[in-house]
Amino acid sequence: FPVLNATKSVVGLEIHAQIHSNTKLFSGSQVGFQAPPNSLVSFFDASLPGTLPVLNRRCVEAAVMTGLALNCTINRKSLFDRKHYFYADLPAGYQITQQRLPIAVDGTLTYSHLGGRKRNAVVTKSVRIKQIQLEQDSGKSLHDDYRNQTLIDLNRAGVGLMELVMEPDMSCGEEAAAAVREMQLILQALGTCQGNMAEGQLRVDANVSVHRPGDPWGIRTEVKNINSARNLARAIDYEIQRQMFVLESGGTVQNETRSFDGKTGHTIPMRDKEGLQDYRFMPEPNLPPLMVYEACSTAPPGVAPSQVVVLEEVRERLPELPSVRRQRLVETYGILPEHSFTLVNEDGLMDYFEAVIRETKAGPRKVIGWVMNELQGLLHQQNLSVSQSPISPQALAQILNLQENGQISSSIAKQVFQELWKTPGKTAQQIVKEQDLGMVNDSTEIHRICQKVVDSHPDQVRPPWKRAVLNKLMGLVQKETKGRADPVLVRAILEQKTS
Repeated sequence: FPVLNATKSVVGLEIHAQIHSNTKLFSGSQVGFQAPPNSLVSFFDASLPGTLPVLNRRCVEAAVMTGLALNCTINRKSLFDRKHYFYADLPAGYQITQQRLPIAVDGTLTYSHLGGRKRNAVVTKSVRIKQIQLEQDSGKSLHDDYRNQTLIDLNRAGVGLMELVMEPDMSCGEEAAAAVREMQLILQALGTCQGNMAEGQLRVDANVSVHRPGDPWGIRTEVKNINSARNLARAIDYEIQRQMFVLESGGTVQNETRSFDGKTGHTIPMRDKEGLQDYRFMPEPNLPPLMVYEACSTAPPGVAPSQVVVLEEVRERLPELPSVRRQRLVETYGILPEHSFTLVNEDGLMDYFEAVIRETKAGPRKVIGWVMNELQGLLHQQNLSVSQSPISPQALAQILNLQENGQISSSIAKQVFQELWKTPGKTAQQIVKEQDLGMVNDSTEIHRICQKVVDSHPDQVRPPWKRAVLNKLMGLVQKETKGRADPVLVRAILEQKTS
């Protein structure tokens, strides 16, 4: 589509986070990814007559903890409802959810992304969380086109979900992707959701609309089940441009559900929403109101502690959240905010950085340079995660220690890093010894090489010579010594010989 700027865009998200629990929301069935089809299904999951739901306390605590981390108000009393609709993989014909009175409301998610001209400035924004509700996941329909049939796997049916509904406070794909990434980091830090989008543990629906400045908000479309932050940004940005083009062409945006095709980068219509579906919500008759208590002292007498969720206890278990972690990194190590942003957002990078710090004499700023440039450069180049790095934090610390002790130069340190990457079984000391990369410490030898370089460039060293000439001569000395001469000593000798 042509780039159109005469309209404003509005983006809201709904995130379905699979609760990290051993068992399902209302049954004792195990939760497991890639288990054999229909091997993790209880009578209740299959909706056999006479079966009743039993609420999983772990799932309630996970929702409460998530709500507290997102600055939500935790409703001391929340209710369960039945939401009726027909899907082949929803055997009961309804989903148990919290439509009327959810467990948490009115929160805020603060998120950041890199902006500015060089994309190295941290831009911080926030989005309001309307509510968090507990609900069941559905099963899976597996379409067999070869035999022209659909197979049903109920392993996922009844798995506990938190639906996190965000207000439409965002305006583009980049903001939405940053918000989801921050949510993912928070959930992983809490341990309430593993957040693996590829395995469907975090699924995102995006509501997108556009309107001209001063006009009411436009008709929105919903893009369903987006499975990565990158695809979320692409889907939203495509949908914004598509809707703008429709309006500029004199058309009308349809209220419809669309899916995103990651190969083409386009959204595709699934079904329209003109005939609004009546879900026939009704109170869940088999579950009493869910009560959450501020302290043990406010819980009803005679109730076993294992049957009570206490806010005070959940609050005490809250871990260090990503925003606090970033601030701690800046204050403890004196690094830049944008570096703390990358360390926390890249899975495993902060642990790697801190492990190197513990093992080396080098300062934090030097370590951050190596982690950001050398390590990340090769990881991204080879599409590896931090955990797949051939160079351990201890190995990088050894390289830095050799440099700090004056045994190798900075250029040789980078050479050793490259060699270690190719042969991770060796140590930095072995590579330095085998390839004779240690510093030339013989001052007589360095004097001789410097004199040789000066003598071979008589025209350039006549006064008044320029600083660029000195840098050139230093480069020639380092070439002669294969980067093994102390640059400070070389500069001093050259200045003496050319003065």
